[in-house]
Amino acid sequence: MTAQFPKLILFDWHGTLVDTADAMFSAMADMLPLLEELGLVKALLAEADCANEADARLVRYIRIFRRLHPRILAERRVSRTEIFNAIFGDNREAKRIAHAAYNRCYRDHFGKVRPFQDGIFEYLSALQAAGIRLGVATNRSREFLDYELKTVDGGRWQTLFSTTVCADDVSEYKPEPEMLERAMADVGERAGEHVWYVADSIVDMQTAKNAGINAVFYNGGFWEVPALRLAFSGYKTLAVINSFDELFDVLAESAPDIVSRVRPGPFKPPEPPPPRIEPDWHPAVARLSTPDVILFDWHATLVDTLDAMYHAVDDMLPELAELGLLKRLVKPEDSRSPEDAKLVEYVQSFSRLHPKVRADRKISRTDIFEVLFGKDEEAKRIAHKAFNHHYRNHYGEVEPFEPQVRAMLKSLRLLPLKVGVITNRDREFFEHELSAVEGTGWSELFDADVCGDDTPLRKPHPDQLLLAAEKVGAAPGLNVWYVGDSTTDIVAAKRAGMTAVFFNGALWDLPWLHKIFPGTQAHPHRPDVVVNDFSEFWALVLACERHRQKPGS
Repeated sequence: MTAQFPKLILFDWHGTLVDTADAMFSAMADMLPLLEELGLVKALLAEADCANEADARLVRYIRIFRRLHPRILAERRVSRTEIFNAIFGDNREAKRIAHAAYNRCYRDHFGKVRPFQDGIFEYLSALQAAGIRLGVATNRSREFLDYELKTVDGGRWQTLFSTTVCADDVSEYKPEPEMLERAMADVGERAGEHVWYVADSIVDMQTAKNAGINAVFYNGGFWEVPALRLAFSGYKTLAVINSFDELFDVLAESAPDIVSRVRPGPFKPPEPPPPRIEPDWHPAVARLSTPDVILFDWHATLVDTLDAMYHAVDDMLPELAELGLLKRLVKPEDSRSPEDAKLVEYVQSFSRLHPKVRADRKISRTDIFEVLFGKDEEAKRIAHKAFNHHYRNHYGEVEPFEPQVRAMLKSLRLLPLKVGVITNRDREFFEHELSAVEGTGWSELFDADVCGDDTPLRKPHPDQLLLAAEKVGAAPGLNVWYVGDSTTDIVAAKRAGMTAVFFNGALWDLPWLHKIFPGTQAHPHRPDVVVNDFSEFWALVLACERHRQKPGS
């Protein structure tokens, strides 16, 4: 059935008419580390309450790392409204606080705005020439929209719109219909099929449905057809378009003569962002020995204790001069990478972590001390001791890194292998966390454990791994796997002659993995395999178990 030719077309702003992704993601990068300060960590949805598995993974990632998942940053498909809806659900107060904090951060970045595709001005002008009134309905605040409208494309869009409605012009954010209702009221239109909303998100489509108008999905995020069918399973959109030229195809179905008279172009459609490059140490291609022993790192592999760890590091770094450690920092030119050199220089100047390191939450205190002090074992010993002093003020809260960690560990116990855990954490802290995790503890899940104060030297030295193997009656070899999340863990495994499994819970991309594992003469150690989560790890274990069962393997 042919759609009714519209009298009014309302457009979303970001991701439809304009591209402000750089500013948006920069503001999100500034805002998410503030979740704890804003009291929003406890407002994050329980993973079991999330709408789907993708949302659950996003909540898990933000809860642990306080930043957006790298795939979201690479694909640049979702808006901050969709992110807040995914992680806070129906909690309006939490979303209100999050939007307000985002707006404060956005003030540092907004102004970076460009048309989403070539020819937007010409297409909008043609719609006007066809007798269609135009408007904008956006969750953006008025101060930002007005500025961006004045600056985008030389400011020549300002006369095109009969109405613009922003989030602070109404009481509720999308998907509530108030914004669209206000826009229609501004131009004297009632809801109906003669009003279209052209926008780029699922939330926008829900908003149009709630307002009783036609929804046109602008696929600027380059979603694949199966994903769109799943997303729109609860309702039907009028059309899905990949460019503004395709919008005119839809209009031509009901008014071909009008459209042929005013239609411009065609102009070049939007281009998708480059695909995310996955690590090349992939489980599908790695050749590994079947494990007889699997040893795990503790923090940021099996469990999350990042808050306590970073609080303790923050407390001890200002004491570097008093501890005599400032003068023992490595020379920046001796660092493994330019990034390591920058961290050393920053700590040397300010006696604290660089804000980006603090915000990224990707590296452990052991890795931090390795970067700062290199081969100076005495300096690292002093640093670890100072860290432990401050960690006593923060430790206690411990959560599984992923919801199914316990189930995975229990499943490993059913296989013909030994399981152990190794940590640079001192025993007083580890034993408390081991007994506290999930309320009942995980003590029964391990055949052996080794802590930082059980051996003279901590990781990256192999002593702890060798002691763990001895405790379970195994000789060091490639049939002993060590699973950890840091460069320190991989170095320790390689020095011990064991299989090094890098747990990429922080989801480093391939270029960054090459930076932290350069394979140079000075830094030769690289992982044997990289897994991004425990579902990949479990599949890897089962694949190797099948080899164990083959005769002659």
